Amino acid sequence: MQFTKMHGLGNDFVMVDCLNTQLPEASLPDLARRVCDRHFGIGADGLILAWPSERATVRMRIFNPDGTEPENCGNGIRCTAKFVYDLGHTQDSFISVETVGRINQLQLVTSGGKVEAVRVDMGEPVFERSRIPMTGPASGEAVEEALDVDGERLAFTCVSMGNPHAVTFVDDVANYPVERVGRLVERHPVFPQRTNTEFIQVLGPEELRMRVWERGAGETLACGTGACASLVAAARTGRTGRRATVHLPGGDLLIEWGDDNHIYMTGPATEVFQGVFE
Repeated sequence: MQFTKMHGLGNDFVMVDCLNTQLPEASLPDLARRVCDRHFGIGADGLILAWPSERATVRMRIFNPDGTEPENCGNGIRCTAKFVYDLGHTQDSFISVETVGRINQLQLVTSGGKVEAVRVDMGEPVFERSRIPMTGPASGEAVEEALDVDGERLAFTCVSMGNPHAVTFVDDVANYPVERVGRLVERHPVFPQRTNTEFIQVLGPEELRMRVWERGAGETLACGTGACASLVAAARTGRTGRRATVHLPGGDLLIEWGDDNHIYMTGPATEVFQGVFE
């Protein structure tokens, strides 16, 4: 199996071209567990397959290191765009990527035929509990909602960016126990399909610092949908405006909440190496 190793701000993926030849469906969860293993495999935060789509330029399928298939991935979608462009499957600067339940519109920022950055229309944020999903009143919202986490009451603003996110604001994110709390929040009974959890320190009206615990992957260096959810939560609760630079351990993303209610994410995608997995 030929593959390309890529990352978006250190959030790394094994990329496989399945546009002409698809891998057996039943093998994909186990394949993800094998290739993502950092000791016995290639090592990655996820396996991404560029899959045929009848509705878009390409369909992105992503599998977590535990074999589960999440709905969306912001860093992964930028890598997918660069991947199919570099392979010559498209030479358009504007492309579309299908994920679970949505079509994402992307603009490739190129120079000399090389992709330098990708701007992604991530769609509209969803606050409705039943669509995140969360337990409780179906049409209700969870804004600054207190949850009991190991005997501690923590406030979360919850939003879907095509996948579930729970955002909490802290004073010192660098020293916050992200692994301990993130692991508990991921499997909190209020989230029937588990959740990604963002820990945010507000640095200013247009600047956030973020750490993330990703569902099925653990703490990662970056999460694109998480950065989008964090800006939305910060703006919704009056902590920032509708545009901010989000500083992640792997680098920065520019997130904008447009007047059309869509979230726009701009950031890099980087190829590391190519290889063959036996």
